[in-house]
Amino acid sequence: MAPRSAEAECSTRCTGARRSDRFLSGLQSADRVIFISHIHPDPDSIGSMWGLAHLVTHRLGKEVLLTRDGPILRAENRAMVDVLKIHLTPLDTVAWRSGDAIVMVDSQPNTGRHSLAADMPIYAVIDHHATSGETSQASFVDIRTSLGATCTLVTRYLTEQQVPIPERLATALLYGIETEITGYPREAGPADDEALLLLYPLADKDDLARIRNAPLPPSYYGCLLQALQCTFRYDRLIISWVNDMPHPEHAAEIADFMIRLEEVDWAVCVGLCRDKLVLSVRAKREDAQAGQLLQAVVGKLGRAGGHDRRAGGCIPLPNATVAAVEEIQAELRRRFLKALKIEETRGQRLIPRRQILNHIQD
Repeated sequence: MAPRSAEAECSTRCTGARRSDRFLSGLQSADRVIFISHIHPDPDSIGSMWGLAHLVTHRLGKEVLLTRDGPILRAENRAMVDVLKIHLTPLDTVAWRSGDAIVMVDSQPNTGRHSLAADMPIYAVIDHHATSGETSQASFVDIRTSLGATCTLVTRYLTEQQVPIPERLATALLYGIETEITGYPREAGPADDEALLLLYPLADKDDLARIRNAPLPPSYYGCLLQALQCTFRYDRLIISWVNDMPHPEHAAEIADFMIRLEEVDWAVCVGLCRDKLVLSVRAKREDAQAGQLLQAVVGKLGRAGGHDRRAGGCIPLPNATVAAVEEIQAELRRRFLKALKIEETRGQRLIPRRQILNHIQD
């Protein structure tokens, strides 16, 4: 177990110094700084960890280690790591040392979104999510919910400290921000746009294009087919059910695709991935509070969280029989309709059954 060897002189609750100054000050006595994030890290978490590691190396000369909690599954996310040559150490292989300082990025302790042991001392938490994470034990906390991306916050740290941003890192930070504020309405503010304007001239545009257009695996198309066949509309809500989802990231990909349907404000994808249900929510409305809505829907069944217009969650299944899955699916449908104040009624198929059967016969 890594003890907290890098106690901060002050946290974000102190006044006076800039937050980037206080973050670096608390790492003076650390031998090594280890960056961790949520399970299946996304571009915002990967770019943020890399940016902070660059800051620590440049300003303090400390040894750093970037980790990944579980595999990276989404095609674009894998492409980002491969194209930009970002080295991530699996979290479960880290050999902890007594002089380590742990920095949690784009996530918060005790949210159920990471596999770090609960008793591991965390020096810093740097995030932009409004979640129910327990941060009281961290020496340094910087959570800015007004920002659209953690990469925006990290970019500000780098500029405050006048640290040059190399091309590959600029590309990662830019793509991390892009993925967080995409969609309409945009979940972005002036600080996010300022960071994008700063990073764009520094980034490699060819690498960005390669990442954005990453090749998709055949499993994506299989999941999409299932979703199209099992998507039901309830007023301005659509719910897609996928009963054979090989990778949890497919739920978010399908929700991203479905939310573009006209005359729909909410898109939900629920996929059965081995012994759990994976949920992804997208919203078009401003002030949708999708993260809070999904937390209310999931409740004690599992865990959930997210942004104003994007959210994700997971429900472990002690019993994955067809009857058990159908029962919890019915309960989730009921909860979504109640939370959105939609009359409980039989859903309309996005694609009529007759049309599906005709295509199969053809």
